Amino acid sequence: MVEMTELVLPNDTNILGNLLGGRLMHLIDVAGAMAASRHSNRVVATVALDSLDFRHPVRCGELLILKAKLTWVGRTSMEVKVEVFAENYRTGAIIQTNKAYITYVALDDEGIPTTVPALIPRTEEEKYEYEQAEIRRKERLKRKKTS
Repeated sequence: MVEMTELVLPNDTNILGNLLGGRLMHLIDVAGAMAASRHSNRVVATVALDSLDFRHPVRCGELLILKAKLTWVGRTSMEVKVEVFAENYRTGAIIQTNKAYITYVALDDEGIPTTVPALIPRTEEEKYEYEQAEIRRKERLKRKKTS
């Protein structure tokens, strides 16, 4: 699990004072890549962003908390769930603003995909996430064949 915290500054926001979507996507990718790299002990490359839900805007001055956790591991690829929260540090209120699923591939020193350690889901929640990740993977592969 990786947890990152960022302060949302004016340069990160649009004219409404909300965090820019592109900036958020960058931070989500960084957090996800750190979780995948930590598991594989390798440099990783982003392969796919399965979904990114925007539930609430993140305002300038709020703390952005990103929590990245592996949900599935294949031979060379890994899926990471990144949950994003906004914290109003003045009131202590925290709300979930986003959730994303990203697939990464581990690379060896020559940039070739390389095997990664297995992921063994232990809790009921981890088993459920693993099963859902397998469904997303099958859908992703199906889309890849038709495109």
